Amino acid sequence: MKQTFRLVIDCPDQTGLVAAVSQFLSQHDANILEASHHTDLAVNRFFMRHEIAADSLQLDYHNFSKEFAQLAQQYDMKWRLSDSSKKAKVALLASKESHCLNDVLHRWHTGELQCDIPCIIANHEEMKQYADWYKIPFYLVDFSDKAAAFEKIEKLLEDYEIELTVLARFMQIIPDYLCQKLAGKIINIHHSFLPSFAGAKPYKQAYDRGVKLIGATCHYVTSDLDEGPIIEQEVMRISHSDSALDMVRKGKRCEVNALANGLRYHLEERVIIHQHKTLVFS
Repeated sequence: MKQTFRLVIDCPDQTGLVAAVSQFLSQHDANILEASHHTDLAVNRFFMRHEIAADSLQLDYHNFSKEFAQLAQQYDMKWRLSDSSKKAKVALLASKESHCLNDVLHRWHTGELQCDIPCIIANHEEMKQYADWYKIPFYLVDFSDKAAAFEKIEKLLEDYEIELTVLARFMQIIPDYLCQKLAGKIINIHHSFLPSFAGAKPYKQAYDRGVKLIGATCHYVTSDLDEGPIIEQEVMRISHSDSALDMVRKGKRCEVNALANGLRYHLEERVIIHQHKTLVFS
């Protein structure tokens, strides 16, 4: 794939901002492959994502960052620059359900997801067979002592220098301190169309309410259970003839698609978190 730089900006809305960024890029011969802009009038903020052909620039990554920092300061920008050739290190955490884990592994193996997966962590031995198939180091964590279990997980994430943690149906509540440490760098797939039916057994909750749509939600993890900023959602129509088990079966398709899309958006720097929401330049 063609190497690109991804420039993402979040700043107060102001006259001349787009022109200033465009002029900077033009001065350095940037070939813009994709450009996305959005203004949130309610909070008076401007959001931008540019994908730039790396080989078109007069500057390398380091010097681009150094020079752009001066412009960013002038316009009070929160900004980041990423290099598509540097693959993020992603850790997968799972429990008993394997469909989300397997789907992510397959998409990674076939090159659809541009990342590295240095380790798989689970609290059930059954997940080892999938790690072995893809030749990825596997770690079984005993949750008889939850505090010790999360200390071990935290150490593994540090040792592998993990940049994104993915809860692929990992059915344990992440402690507050770890949520705060990994803020914006840990995502979860929840098997309901949040904010409806948060918490345990959402398909059973949906069945009891007689809903006509079920869904799944990929979101960032925060200290508030199942209330983190939403990245992606998938839905599917059902009917009165569907049992709770039918909903589980059908809902798995929503889960794998929502997680795969949400993960890809994050890896491609398409997501900007603002307050309790996200902007996704999909």
